[in-house]
Amino acid sequence: MARTPSNMIELGTRAPDFALPDTVSGKTITFADAAGPQGTVVMFICNHCPYVKLMEADLARFGSECQQQGVGVVAISANDAENYPEDSPAAMQQNAQRLGYTFPYLYDETQQTARAYKAACTPDFYLFDAGQRCVYRGQYDDARPGNGKPVSGRDLRAAVAALVSGQPPLDRQQPSLGCNIKWKD
Repeated sequence: MARTPSNMIELGTRAPDFALPDTVSGKTITFADAAGPQGTVVMFICNHCPYVKLMEADLARFGSECQQQGVGVVAISANDAENYPEDSPAAMQQNAQRLGYTFPYLYDETQQTARAYKAACTPDFYLFDAGQRCVYRGQYDDARPGNGKPVSGRDLRAAVAALVSGQPPLDRQQPSLGCNIKWKD
């Protein structure tokens, strides 16, 4: 596990499209399928990363809250499942069901979607407005394994609140920090 910060793509960047299998429903999901009328959260997560494990229960609540506000949510795992079997689609399905995710949990086997988003770590978060332009990229909050700070989702929840209320993007956007995405050779 290498502590890796997220790449801070330029605000206003258009969301790359994707068509990936949902590990729970088996359906292929595109960005348009996941999008909400107010905007869309795209998160790169995985099952085995301690940074994600720290917040995974709160991510389930966060996803539900967003959907109630008209913000779509989608989670994507791009990790090499051959070398990290805990991140396999079958394990992703079990994790999503155990946690009660109300949003799709997609598997990016080719890793092309992760590369298109310039995702670097798990977790990595992006918020796009209704026009599919990036208004937030960065951390969920300041909680990290072992630092004693509570998981609140403060940063991403504030970005969603600003979006839904028609406010401009937040000035303070900190990179996420987590495990590097497990790229295939």
